[in-house]
Amino acid sequence: MIRSMTGFARREHAGEFGTLIWELRTVNHRYLEVSLRLPEEFRGLEGEFRQAISAQIKRGKLDATLQFRPTSGTTTGLEVDEAFLEELVARVQDVTARARARIGELARVTPVELLRWPGVLREPTKNHAPLLGAATQTLSESLNVLAANRASEGGRIAEMISSRCDQIGVLVEQVTLRLPEVRARARARLDEKLSSLNLELNKDRLEQELALLLTRLDVDEELDRLRSHITEAHKALGGDEPSGRRLDFLMQEFNREANTLSSKSQDVEVTRAALDIKVLIEQMREQVQNIE
Repeated sequence: MIRSMTGFARREHAGEFGTLIWELRTVNHRYLEVSLRLPEEFRGLEGEFRQAISAQIKRGKLDATLQFRPTSGTTTGLEVDEAFLEELVARVQDVTARARARIGELARVTPVELLRWPGVLREPTKNHAPLLGAATQTLSESLNVLAANRASEGGRIAEMISSRCDQIGVLVEQVTLRLPEVRARARARLDEKLSSLNLELNKDRLEQELALLLTRLDVDEELDRLRSHITEAHKALGGDEPSGRRLDFLMQEFNREANTLSSKSQDVEVTRAALDIKVLIEQMREQVQNIE
């Protein structure tokens, strides 16, 4: 199945914890490049997110953004680590008593100063499992939507490429049908030119020169290769694996044969057909750049 490398998907999930929003955007790229933007709460799942993405997306530059909007009122205040505070107070009292014995009366430690001590205040322990599970599930849904969008666009690209291949096939057959006339005209021109010179020519040598001329004009191999490329392109379009690189290579091969066909042509109609083939190849090449 042909898939485009361009696509967009957006999925939301609302729960008791708040709302999760995944946005995925992809554009064409030679390889798979993933850029993730995550809230701090989800950094621990980055590896899992990347693995889920690479399982479905093989080529393209993907920008994935996760937004988290907590439900209003669900955030709780800080809590005091009672055990740590008791230990801290005991140590403060011990140090204060020792210092007082040596240097006299000291300023008292206030409760606010105790609260500022690292570790006394902490955020309450939360169960993040439902939130993280929802983020993973929503990403999976987003990837499915993205894959469907890319497949839909890929289907349109495949139809376009298939149509252009068929048009090239028609032009190839038109050139094939014209070749006997092209060869006959080349021989007639050679005979006419030699007759105008009024020279005594060796018949065998004349046949050799004619054979060389026709060899230089022969495009049978180029036409055969064009037919072969058309067949391979149709196979790639109908396959299950990503075929963007394969089609890109075929476009280069198409263009090589079309250039050779044009350079060998000594006939207006064949030249026109070669130029038309090159236009069709360029149209396909532009679209192939966007195939996964």
